Amino acid sequence: MYCIKCGTQLPDAAVFCMKCGASQTQSARSSGSSYGAGSSAQASAPAQPILAPSGVTALKCPDCGAPITPKFGEMVITCEYCGSGVTLGDGGWKSILKQTMLPLNVADQAVAAQKIHETLDKGFLHRHLQESSTLEEMTLTIVPYWLIPASARTSVVASDMAMEVGSIATTAAIIGVMGAMGGGDRRGGGGFAGPLLTGAILGSTMGAGNRGGQTKTYEMDENYNFPVVAIKSLSEYQPKGYQFHLEERTLFDVQKVPKGTKILNGDIGEDVARYQAKTLVDQLQSDKAHAKYHMIQKLQTDIDVAEGELLHAPVWFARYDHKGGKIVLVLDGNSGEPINTMGF
Repeated sequence: MYCIKCGTQLPDAAVFCMKCGASQTQSARSSGSSYGAGSSAQASAPAQPILAPSGVTALKCPDCGAPITPKFGEMVITCEYCGSGVTLGDGGWKSILKQTMLPLNVADQAVAAQKIHETLDKGFLHRHLQESSTLEEMTLTIVPYWLIPASARTSVVASDMAMEVGSIATTAAIIGVMGAMGGGDRRGGGGFAGPLLTGAILGSTMGAGNRGGQTKTYEMDENYNFPVVAIKSLSEYQPKGYQFHLEERTLFDVQKVPKGTKILNGDIGEDVARYQAKTLVDQLQSDKAHAKYHMIQKLQTDIDVAEGELLHAPVWFARYDHKGGKIVLVLDGNSGEPINTMGF
């Protein structure tokens, strides 16, 4: 049992709390809040946030009053009694964070495995990859992500390739004709003059194309709710460009998590997550620019990030053995889409 006033764990037959002295009689319990191991009964949240002194090792949940003992390095904790989330910032445990969750829509392991198989076989190079791989482990876990709103404005200075591409196409046609003419008669001089003439035409046309190209400035404006995985040990599975489908998200409620599903606690704070989000969004904007424009001469991205929220997402982790190598695929249990893969 736990003290109804301070949350200290007590022997089941205790009459008074050994720490604060509060009475633990039945009458006192009936007038106050109570909880026990595994209970989800909630008490009223305190009017003022609870601040922890430096070096604190145990605290009460600000929502239900149950004891919380954070593990070393953890900064985001989910209360095992009521499901409330608290965070350890620079000033200690300060308040309940806004935490949200995505519902589990892909709950059946067989369905999740089928979606993963489709991903393994997607594309020409991955064809039949699933058939030659052995599933070693597949688990469903609730993973915390910092959802960081980010606004990115990218200025791209690139060459206009229209004239150059047209010149190259014309040159290719001429080369084809001259090659046929030069190679048609090995006994004559055409076989020698053809390559020389072709080279001269190629150099002249390419030069004209390069001289004709113009430099233009393009703007790319994008808004993201960028997910940053809140656990250091899962950083290798950090999404690069994946965006969660947030239409169904609700406030986090531990009672909505399927029984037996492990809920992970985070050890990355919001300030670190915001910094990582800026770095990752910058790289994402660069990748998009290089995929869209050619001959980029200058690339500049300005990024603004806002206060984030902690999103608890259902995630399937599947590990395969492929000819001695390991393939790990991470599947969004809400949308059924792959978040990212490792080992390809």
